[in-house]
Amino acid sequence: MPIPLDPKHKSSYQNGMNKLPLAKRTQILAMLCEGSSMRSISRVTDVSINTVSKLLIDAGEACLHIHDEYVRGVTASRVQCDEIWSFCYAKQKNVKGAKAAPDGAGDVWTWTALDSDTKLMVSYFVGDRTLESAQIFIEDLYRRLANRVQLSTDGHGAYVQAVEGTFGGDVDYAQIVKVYGSLPSTSPDVRYSPAECIAIRTNVVEGAPDPKHVSTSHVERMNLSIRMQNRRFTRLTNAFSKKLDNHIHALALYFAFYNFCRIHKSLKVTPAMAAGITDRLWKLEDIVAQIDEMAPAPKARGPYKKRV
Repeated sequence: MPIPLDPKHKSSYQNGMNKLPLAKRTQILAMLCEGSSMRSISRVTDVSINTVSKLLIDAGEACLHIHDEYVRGVTASRVQCDEIWSFCYAKQKNVKGAKAAPDGAGDVWTWTALDSDTKLMVSYFVGDRTLESAQIFIEDLYRRLANRVQLSTDGHGAYVQAVEGTFGGDVDYAQIVKVYGSLPSTSPDVRYSPAECIAIRTNVVEGAPDPKHVSTSHVERMNLSIRMQNRRFTRLTNAFSKKLDNHIHALALYFAFYNFCRIHKSLKVTPAMAAGITDRLWKLEDIVAQIDEMAPAPKARGPYKKRV
């Protein structure tokens, strides 16, 4: 159950200059989850873009807390892992020439781990595509699982060392290695479409995974949903994240909404309900309650002093 709202704690939206009602805050969060840009949300809801940005930060921190607290002890059979690319401020090749590029500018990879049966997003991590990021991601996944699983990943080499170093022999692990052909350099599809997959090879790395279930199809479809439903992942636009922290907060909000608040079409329940980590459908009001719970108490005003 979500942490109940402590009436002694009020958020900055209740005590600050922007006294947003609950309905307005849930509307903004819903639009953020459905892929609206921050400026369009500002125009539609008639609030300052700084207010939208502040609410995203607070919601992101609350959702990171929700995921860390509730997505624990997950009983799963098959887990699939993948990475999805985006960038912050500028693409990696343009960072050197970018003016006042902040920390974290350049290519950003989001590592995702999905339970194939319940469609629960068990773990995610925002970083680069190095071995260090792979180790952080796999260690977090390992801590959230309650049993031995069958693990499937793509052929990225960092997975092998990270999985073996974290799980040891307590996993049934296989990689799906896809071989792509090359497109003619004159083809207009070179920039906008991937090359044709001409072969798929399965490599068993650890344990005895079931060959029928060695796949990354579900997590790749999930990554497509992330790209379609999160404005910051839209290609060939200027909607990309300008700050890495905002990128992380937007993802945290999206994954909490996906796990707890949105009914999965094929499951008829939310992934969190299917996984047994909650027994009810959450609403965005529960996330707002978590924001309010985490907000610091307002500072008490001193005694009124009469002017002489």
